[in-house]
Amino acid sequence: MIPAMPATALTSRQASVAALRFGRLASMGVVAVLILIAGVWASWGSAQYVMLTKGRERGTIEVARCAQDVCSGPYTPLSHGSQARGRVVIEKTVAVRKGQTYTVVVKPGSADVVRSGPAGVLYAWVPMGGALLLASVVVAGGLRRTRFAWVLAGSGIALLTAAFVSI
Repeated sequence: MIPAMPATALTSRQASVAALRFGRLASMGVVAVLILIAGVWASWGSAQYVMLTKGRERGTIEVARCAQDVCSGPYTPLSHGSQARGRVVIEKTVAVRKGQTYTVVVKPGSADVVRSGPAGVLYAWVPMGGALLLASVVVAGGLRRTRFAWVLAGSGIALLTAAFVSI
């Protein structure tokens, strides 16, 4: 400490550094949590139908036609109380091919279906895998918690790899 500098200046400088550090940690923590919440929110739109199948109509779709964003085909029921339909619609992805048959769950009150089974569950949680990867960067860079960031990144990579392999 410089003799001409009062002792209060040093403690106020330390307090301001501590306040800035706390602000950085708090803001980056909020950003990381918001990214993870957004990943769950994006995934839950499809995952709720695939994971909570009790009381829902389950069956198979044989993909007959594919347009730009959707594929359609006849629906054959597998669950009790489900009714056959001449045409249901499934989102066109890399995992849906014309002429193939997939097990699906019907979204209530619509003609839309989503894939079921292990492949459907993993595919529904793909947005969460991306959120885990993005949050790992924020945790490593903003929070400087590299071990936790590696856990988040490893979880995201494992989820995305499992979804890719199952589809």
